[in-house]
Amino acid sequence: MREFDCIIVGGGIAGLQAAIQLGRYSAHQVLVVDAGEGRSTLCRTYHNILGYPDGVSGKELRAIGRMQAEQTGVLFEKDRIVEAMRVHEDKIRLKGSSGTLYQAKTVLLATGLSDRIPDIPGLKSTLGRTVYVCPDCDGYEIQGKQTILLGAGEAGANMAMTLIERTNDLLYINHEQTAISANLHRQMKQAGVRYLEAAVQEVQQMEDGHITGVLTEDGQIFESERGFIAFGGNRVHYELAEQLGAVIADNKHVEANPRSMQAAPHVWIAGDLGLHAEQATVAMGEGAIAAIWIHKALQKIAKSNGIL
Repeated sequence: MREFDCIIVGGGIAGLQAAIQLGRYSAHQVLVVDAGEGRSTLCRTYHNILGYPDGVSGKELRAIGRMQAEQTGVLFEKDRIVEAMRVHEDKIRLKGSSGTLYQAKTVLLATGLSDRIPDIPGLKSTLGRTVYVCPDCDGYEIQGKQTILLGAGEAGANMAMTLIERTNDLLYINHEQTAISANLHRQMKQAGVRYLEAAVQEVQQMEDGHITGVLTEDGQIFESERGFIAFGGNRVHYELAEQLGAVIADNKHVEANPRSMQAAPHVWIAGDLGLHAEQATVAMGEGAIAAIWIHKALQKIAKSNGIL
């Protein structure tokens, strides 16, 4: 079992930015353990990232980020960390689903969250192209366009109230036909949101993943230029943080020092795991901040051991 100065769990946007920052100190042995999943693997086009006016895919960002990190000596391992424990006061041991054990002086958790996405034919192939998840990231993309929001209950209704600020042609289809309060119904009606309770049979699209409409199970077709989803029930991957003593908020996101992103002794977090807006650009910033403070912590550890 090899020991590292820092193990980064999660190779998405936050984890990669942290890896680049840590690698550039040229002083630490750093390992990124990644299962190859996450939100960034689904996003075909980020349009709100500095330097990419025509957009960039999550796949491309991850590939570039890994290359940058590897150039500084950062190592990568494909595995899923399923257990975390403290074995000494300043040592953390991680266990992968492969059975491999990893040990580190510090850990950065960038495990993020998973969106709840129903298995509707045609939906996943349009995600990140013309169907979106985040109104802060991609509300601009539906500006003035005919838009269908697929969702469930009040999660979808609340999203509809946000999106109606962007377009006056919005249809919310409550795919799971779950309850919505009378107050939210009234707000949607007053704002001009059209509403339908119906199961969606298919998201229709052109070959390039451009949504053209949806087909409901009763045979109706509703045309659309853009789409959004809001089904609620997203799963935050907080378990490793909890095992290492971090404070878990009621919504299962992890609390951390906003200055350093430290969540527990020798443990930092970054990205969608934390309590903040879920944005790729925010994840980048947090990854860099966490890495800076991990570097400081490793310097202190080295000094206490008489190395520096």
